[in-house]
Amino acid sequence: MFKIDALGKACPLPVIETKKALREHDVVETLVDNEIATQNLRKMAEQLGYIYQMDQDAPNHYKVVISKGNADMIDDEEPQVAEAIATGDDYIVVVDTNVMGRGSDELGKNLLKGFIYSLTEQDVLPEKVIFYNGGVQSVVEGSDSLEDIRGLAEQGVEIYACGACLNFYELTAAVGEVTNMYRIVEMMRQAPKIVKP
Repeated sequence: MFKIDALGKACPLPVIETKKALREHDVVETLVDNEIATQNLRKMAEQLGYIYQMDQDAPNHYKVVISKGNADMIDDEEPQVAEAIATGDDYIVVVDTNVMGRGSDELGKNLLKGFIYSLTEQDVLPEKVIFYNGGVQSVVEGSDSLEDIRGLAEQGVEIYACGACLNFYELTAAVGEVTNMYRIVEMMRQAPKIVKP
């Protein structure tokens, strides 16, 4: 059994680390410190068709064990991933703000950082990620997400930032291509699917 200590790690890290470990191990035990993390791990196990078990050892100490079960389930997983890539599950992502959602800006910044990191862990990466308005703050030096965005670019994801937006905020893009609103509209119009945080 492979063990992961995810105590103190924020969402989505426990799920991502567990999913990665399940690629190489049949049984993974993950320690987490909150009930939401256990629920997220349960949902992931259900989506993958795996067996889920959870024990609470203390108020803030949960042990989640996910196992692949029988060999038939393991064999079934690979063709599904290959098919998703082969059918061209194309999508683009547009980011128009430096926070995700409404409410607390501090939480919103953490959510956006988690969203961008989660993009890097998808089985199917986006074709393009387009940043405009406040979203351009993610592609500049000092951004908490810059390394993740660079990682996406290194894997072939096209990164675009609105030039007028960069000028407005007096910023310079550290990754990707500077573009204009006409091209942004064109890319969005031609996209099979658009994902927006």
